Amino acid sequence: MSTNLDQLTDWLKEHKITEVECLISDLTGITRGKISPTNKFIAEKGMRLPESVLLQTVTGDYVDDDIYYQLLDPADIDMICRPDENAVFLVPWAIEPTAQVIHDTYDKKGRPIELSPRNVLKKVLKLYADKGWQPIVAPEMEFYLTKRAEDPDFPLQPPVGRSGRPETGRQSFSIEAANEFDPLFEDVYDWCELQELDLDTLIHEDGTAQMEINFRHGDALHLADQILVFKRTMREAALKHNVAATFMAKPMTGEPGSAMHLHQSVIDVATGKNIFANDDGSMSPLFLNHIGGLQKFIPEALPLFAPNVNSFRRFLPDTSAPVNVEWGEENRTVGLRVPDAGPQNRRVENRLPGADANPYLAIAASLLCGYIGMVEGIEASAPVVGRGYERRNLRLPLTIEDALERMENSRALEQYLGKKFIAGYVATKRAEHENYKRVISSWEREFLLFAV
Repeated sequence: MSTNLDQLTDWLKEHKITEVECLISDLTGITRGKISPTNKFIAEKGMRLPESVLLQTVTGDYVDDDIYYQLLDPADIDMICRPDENAVFLVPWAIEPTAQVIHDTYDKKGRPIELSPRNVLKKVLKLYADKGWQPIVAPEMEFYLTKRAEDPDFPLQPPVGRSGRPETGRQSFSIEAANEFDPLFEDVYDWCELQELDLDTLIHEDGTAQMEINFRHGDALHLADQILVFKRTMREAALKHNVAATFMAKPMTGEPGSAMHLHQSVIDVATGKNIFANDDGSMSPLFLNHIGGLQKFIPEALPLFAPNVNSFRRFLPDTSAPVNVEWGEENRTVGLRVPDAGPQNRRVENRLPGADANPYLAIAASLLCGYIGMVEGIEASAPVVGRGYERRNLRLPLTIEDALERMENSRALEQYLGKKFIAGYVATKRAEHENYKRVISSWEREFLLFAV
């Protein structure tokens, strides 16, 4: 990117910003970085961070030393982080005028850091650009509102709304149930408008106090940035109103999981036309190849859509969650849904990603699978008509351990995303899973304590 930060400097001065939160995303999607006085930020034109933050697990641990020093410089050097002028957002909940600026990461020779999720997405977008294509995405983010939970040993509880009572039963698409949290969502929409996030509709989903926010379709990188910022915004608004917001894939027993559904299409940059449609409006061969690529490679890329052990609790039949990579028109029982739309809006909805996925990596993986399908001419299976939960061909890995092994052995992912990224991501997720296995669950105490 250009080192000319005049436009960003003018923006900071115009908004009387006194502090800048300098951010990057780690592999989990946690924002890491530094908070800097504006004058210092302008003078330094970026920041430095240890590259090791990109191998940090969600628990704050790191991968094993043999992998750590294989992937990183033994001196634990810093990476150079440069602000992206197109990824600047206000922080409406801050006391002082504050901005958050997302940075790109480079090594000392100016090469993009391979482990950076944002760089992974940019790498995939370049594949499209080199073909004269531009992918368009529209994410849907599901999440739960819950009571504040101080003790993780106790199950989450539905929050109390304006009526003074917690929600009960299924309230899908209920306006009144969503209105229970009007003051909270008024803040969310006000804050998102100040941040220029492209929010569209608010929906009450199937679960108790489960909501969905849809984003307007647009540029993939910009929308991944927006999701990162939106998650922070949603959590802050919830805290202000004494509830909690969680993007866990399956936070509550007996309730549906939370997804990050990705609608994706591709336009020809030269003509502006959607390459997924023929001139007569029918599905183009490239569209079916795109679906074929998703079907073939999602099972290999599944940890980028389902990154945690909890993610796999979401994949259950009859819970509005996919258990396959079948496709069908207007069919929500398959992993790949083709909505009814006109030729210019022809798209596929990838229903596999969980709300807990890193937005950069989930969008990158989804677009990459479709890209490989188009360049290799991979054929899609026949579409599913009717209920698709029983179909078992193109079976997905059933556990995070199986999924990581399949990702580790994927030649296609290694070819396009790089050996270093695959090794680092798999090692980080395995380190997290090792930490998980050390914890004894309430299920084990309840059913095994006196029975075995």
